[in-house]
Amino acid sequence: MPVIKIAPSFLTADLGHIADEVRAVEAAGADYLHLDVMDGHFVPPISFGAIVIEAFNKVTELPLDVHLMIERPERQVESFVEAGADILNVHAEVCEDLPTIIAQIKALGCRAGVALNPETAISAIEGSLAKIDQVLVMGVNPGWGGQGLIPETIGKIRDLRAKLNERGLRTDIEIDGGVKVHNAAECAAAGANVLVAGSVVFNKDASAADNMRDLRAALAAADPEA
Repeated sequence: MPVIKIAPSFLTADLGHIADEVRAVEAAGADYLHLDVMDGHFVPPISFGAIVIEAFNKVTELPLDVHLMIERPERQVESFVEAGADILNVHAEVCEDLPTIIAQIKALGCRAGVALNPETAISAIEGSLAKIDQVLVMGVNPGWGGQGLIPETIGKIRDLRAKLNERGLRTDIEIDGGVKVHNAAECAAAGANVLVAGSVVFNKDASAADNMRDLRAALAAADPEA
Protein backbone atom coordinates (compact mmCIF):
# COMPACT_ATOMS: atom_id res chain seq x y z
CA MET A 1 0.00 0.00 0.00
CA PRO A 2 1.42 3.45 -0.89
CA VAL A 3 1.88 6.19 1.68
CA ILE A 4 -1.56 7.59 2.46
CA LYS A 5 -2.04 11.35 2.54
CA ILE A 6 -4.62 12.95 4.81
CA ALA A 7 -6.31 16.17 3.76
CA PRO A 8 -8.39 17.72 6.57
CA SER A 9 -11.48 19.38 5.15
CA PHE A 10 -12.28 22.78 6.59
CA LEU A 11 -15.97 22.62 5.72
CA THR A 12 -16.67 21.61 9.32
CA ALA A 13 -13.83 23.58 10.95
CA ASP A 14 -14.14 26.82 12.91
CA LEU A 15 -13.46 29.38 10.20
CA GLY A 16 -13.42 32.10 12.83
CA HIS A 17 -10.07 30.69 13.96
CA ILE A 18 -8.47 29.62 10.68
CA ALA A 19 -4.87 29.97 11.84
CA ASP A 20 -5.45 27.94 15.03
CA GLU A 21 -7.24 25.16 13.15
CA VAL A 22 -4.50 25.04 10.52
CA ARG A 23 -1.73 24.89 13.13
CA ALA A 24 -3.48 22.02 14.91
CA VAL A 25 -3.68 19.78 11.85
CA GLU A 26 -0.21 20.80 10.67
CA ALA A 27 1.23 19.67 13.99
CA ALA A 28 -0.67 16.38 13.70
CA GLY A 29 0.82 15.62 10.28
CA ALA A 30 -1.72 16.79 7.71
CA ASP A 31 -0.46 16.47 4.14
CA TYR A 32 -2.89 18.84 2.38
CA LEU A 33 -5.64 21.24 3.38
CA HIS A 34 -8.90 20.45 1.57
CA LEU A 35 -11.04 23.50 0.86
CA ASP A 36 -14.58 23.18 -0.50
CA VAL A 37 -15.86 25.99 -2.69
CA MET A 38 -19.65 25.89 -3.14
CA ASP A 39 -21.70 28.32 -5.20
CA GLY A 40 -25.30 27.61 -4.20
CA HIS A 41 -26.08 26.32 -7.70
CA PHE A 42 -24.13 23.12 -8.35
CA VAL A 43 -24.82 22.29 -4.70
CA PRO A 44 -27.34 24.11 -2.49
CA PRO A 45 -24.97 25.55 0.14
CA ILE A 46 -22.65 28.51 -0.35
CA SER A 47 -19.26 28.31 1.35
CA PHE A 48 -16.47 30.70 0.33
CA GLY A 49 -14.50 31.98 -2.62
CA ALA A 50 -10.99 32.82 -3.73
CA ILE A 51 -10.44 35.44 -1.03
CA VAL A 52 -10.69 32.75 1.67
CA ILE A 53 -8.32 30.48 -0.26
CA GLU A 54 -5.87 33.38 -0.23
CA ALA A 55 -6.31 33.69 3.55
CA PHE A 56 -5.42 30.02 4.03
CA ASN A 57 -2.43 30.43 1.75
CA LYS A 58 -1.10 33.13 4.06
CA VAL A 59 -1.10 30.92 7.15
CA THR A 60 0.26 27.62 5.82
CA GLU A 61 2.92 26.10 3.61
CA LEU A 62 0.85 22.95 3.11
CA PRO A 63 -0.57 22.35 -0.39
CA LEU A 64 -4.10 23.65 -0.81
CA ASP A 65 -6.39 21.03 -2.34
CA VAL A 66 -9.28 23.14 -3.64
CA HIS A 67 -12.55 21.43 -4.59
CA LEU A 68 -14.72 23.55 -6.88
CA MET A 69 -18.34 22.50 -6.42
CA ILE A 70 -19.46 25.22 -8.79
CA GLU A 71 -21.02 25.70 -12.19
CA ARG A 72 -18.93 27.09 -15.05
CA PRO A 73 -15.61 26.39 -13.28
CA GLU A 74 -13.62 27.49 -16.34
CA ARG A 75 -14.57 31.07 -15.46
CA GLN A 76 -12.97 30.83 -12.02
CA VAL A 77 -9.88 28.66 -12.55
CA GLU A 78 -7.44 31.53 -12.86
CA SER A 79 -8.66 33.36 -9.75
CA PHE A 80 -8.33 30.25 -7.57
CA VAL A 81 -4.87 29.41 -8.84
CA GLU A 82 -3.79 33.00 -8.22
CA ALA A 83 -5.24 32.74 -4.69
CA GLY A 84 -2.94 29.81 -3.94
CA ALA A 85 -4.56 26.54 -5.03
CA ASP A 86 -1.96 23.81 -5.55
CA ILE A 87 -4.50 21.22 -6.70
CA LEU A 88 -7.71 22.36 -8.37
CA ASN A 89 -10.53 19.82 -8.60
CA VAL A 90 -13.40 20.45 -11.02
CA HIS A 91 -16.51 18.32 -11.38
CA ALA A 92 -16.87 16.21 -14.50
CA GLU A 93 -20.62 16.83 -14.37
CA VAL A 94 -20.26 20.53 -15.23
CA CYS A 95 -17.32 20.43 -17.65
CA GLU A 96 -18.56 20.47 -21.24
CA ASP A 97 -14.97 20.32 -22.52
CA LEU A 98 -13.00 18.45 -19.88
CA PRO A 99 -9.69 18.22 -21.81
CA THR A 100 -9.66 21.98 -22.29
CA ILE A 101 -10.24 22.83 -18.64
CA ILE A 102 -7.60 20.31 -17.56
CA ALA A 103 -5.14 21.99 -19.93
CA GLN A 104 -6.23 25.41 -18.61
CA ILE A 105 -5.45 24.41 -15.03
CA LYS A 106 -2.08 22.89 -15.90
CA ALA A 107 -1.05 25.87 -18.02
CA LEU A 108 -1.34 27.97 -14.86
CA GLY A 109 1.14 25.71 -13.05
CA CYS A 110 -1.47 23.93 -10.94
CA ARG A 111 -2.22 20.22 -10.60
CA ALA A 112 -5.53 19.23 -12.20
CA GLY A 113 -8.08 17.09 -10.41
CA VAL A 114 -11.44 15.87 -11.64
CA ALA A 115 -14.25 15.02 -9.23
CA LEU A 116 -16.95 12.40 -9.73
CA ASN A 117 -20.29 12.46 -7.92
CA PRO A 118 -21.57 9.11 -6.60
CA GLU A 119 -23.84 8.57 -9.61
CA THR A 120 -21.19 9.51 -12.19
CA ALA A 121 -19.47 6.56 -13.84
CA ILE A 122 -15.72 6.30 -14.30
CA SER A 123 -16.38 6.15 -18.04
CA ALA A 124 -17.14 9.89 -17.95
CA ILE A 125 -13.41 10.63 -17.59
CA GLU A 126 -11.71 7.60 -19.15
CA GLY A 127 -10.65 9.56 -22.21
CA SER A 128 -8.81 12.08 -20.03
CA LEU A 129 -7.23 9.80 -17.42
CA ALA A 130 -3.71 10.24 -18.78
CA LYS A 131 -3.96 14.03 -18.31
CA ILE A 132 -5.49 14.08 -14.84
CA ASP A 133 -3.26 14.40 -11.76
CA GLN A 134 -5.95 13.40 -9.27
CA VAL A 135 -9.39 11.82 -9.42
CA LEU A 136 -11.62 12.89 -6.55
CA VAL A 137 -14.25 10.24 -5.84
CA MET A 138 -17.20 11.53 -3.84
CA GLY A 139 -18.14 9.09 -1.09
CA VAL A 140 -21.31 11.05 -0.31
CA ASN A 141 -23.67 13.33 -2.18
CA PRO A 142 -21.87 16.68 -2.27
CA GLY A 143 -22.77 19.74 -0.28
CA TRP A 144 -22.80 18.82 3.40
CA GLY A 145 -20.26 17.43 5.83
CA GLY A 146 -20.83 14.63 8.32
CA GLN A 147 -22.55 12.13 6.00
CA GLY A 148 -21.98 8.38 6.01
CA LEU A 149 -19.94 6.71 3.28
CA ILE A 150 -21.99 5.32 0.37
CA PRO A 151 -20.97 1.61 0.37
CA GLU A 152 -20.60 1.38 -3.42
CA THR A 153 -17.77 3.92 -3.25
CA ILE A 154 -15.25 1.25 -2.27
CA GLY A 155 -15.90 -0.78 -5.41
CA LYS A 156 -15.75 2.35 -7.54
CA ILE A 157 -12.32 3.22 -6.14
CA ARG A 158 -11.11 -0.34 -6.67
CA ASP A 159 -12.28 -0.29 -10.30
CA LEU A 160 -10.70 3.11 -10.91
CA ARG A 161 -7.35 2.01 -9.47
CA ALA A 162 -7.44 -1.08 -11.70
CA LYS A 163 -8.05 1.07 -14.79
CA LEU A 164 -5.18 3.38 -13.84
CA ASN A 165 -2.87 0.43 -13.24
CA GLU A 166 -3.77 -1.06 -16.62
CA ARG A 167 -2.59 2.19 -18.21
CA GLY A 168 0.54 2.46 -16.08
CA LEU A 169 -0.75 5.66 -14.46
CA ARG A 170 0.15 6.67 -10.90
CA THR A 171 -2.70 9.15 -10.62
CA ASP A 172 -3.81 10.05 -7.11
CA ILE A 173 -7.24 8.84 -6.05
CA GLU A 174 -8.80 11.05 -3.41
CA ILE A 175 -11.90 9.98 -1.51
CA ASP A 176 -14.03 12.85 -0.26
CA GLY A 177 -16.90 12.26 2.12
CA GLY A 178 -17.73 9.62 4.69
CA VAL A 179 -14.16 8.84 5.74
CA LYS A 180 -14.09 7.70 9.37
CA VAL A 181 -11.62 5.94 11.64
CA HIS A 182 -13.42 2.62 11.13
CA ASN A 183 -13.33 2.70 7.30
CA ALA A 184 -10.15 4.64 6.46
CA ALA A 185 -8.06 1.51 6.01
CA GLU A 186 -10.70 -0.03 3.73
CA CYS A 187 -10.66 3.09 1.54
CA ALA A 188 -6.88 2.93 1.32
CA ALA A 189 -6.85 -0.79 0.57
CA ALA A 190 -9.26 -0.20 -2.32
CA GLY A 191 -6.79 2.21 -3.90
CA ALA A 192 -7.42 5.68 -2.48
CA ASN A 193 -4.13 7.31 -1.49
CA VAL A 194 -5.56 10.68 -0.43
CA LEU A 195 -8.25 10.74 2.26
CA VAL A 196 -10.30 13.87 2.81
CA ALA A 197 -11.14 14.00 6.50
CA GLY A 198 -13.83 16.44 7.55
CA SER A 199 -16.07 15.76 10.53
CA VAL A 200 -13.80 12.90 11.62
CA VAL A 201 -11.15 15.56 12.33
CA PHE A 202 -13.18 18.66 13.17
CA ASN A 203 -15.82 17.76 15.76
CA LYS A 204 -16.75 18.49 19.36
CA ASP A 205 -15.77 15.06 20.71
CA ALA A 206 -12.00 15.64 20.68
CA SER A 207 -9.37 18.03 19.38
CA ALA A 208 -8.46 18.07 15.70
CA ALA A 209 -4.93 16.97 16.59
CA ASP A 210 -6.18 13.96 18.60
CA ASN A 211 -8.60 12.99 15.85
CA MET A 212 -5.83 13.17 13.24
CA ARG A 213 -3.66 10.89 15.36
CA ASP A 214 -6.53 8.39 15.70
CA LEU A 215 -6.97 8.34 11.93
CA ARG A 216 -3.25 7.78 11.37
CA ALA A 217 -3.24 5.03 13.98
CA ALA A 218 -6.11 3.23 12.23
CA LEU A 219 -4.22 3.33 8.94
CA ALA A 220 -0.98 2.18 10.56
CA ALA A 221 -2.72 -0.72 12.30
CA ALA A 222 -3.91 -1.99 8.93
CA ASP A 223 -0.62 -1.27 7.16
CA PRO A 224 2.50 -0.23 9.12
CA GLU A 225 3.82 1.61 6.04
CA ALA A 226 0.72 3.86 5.69
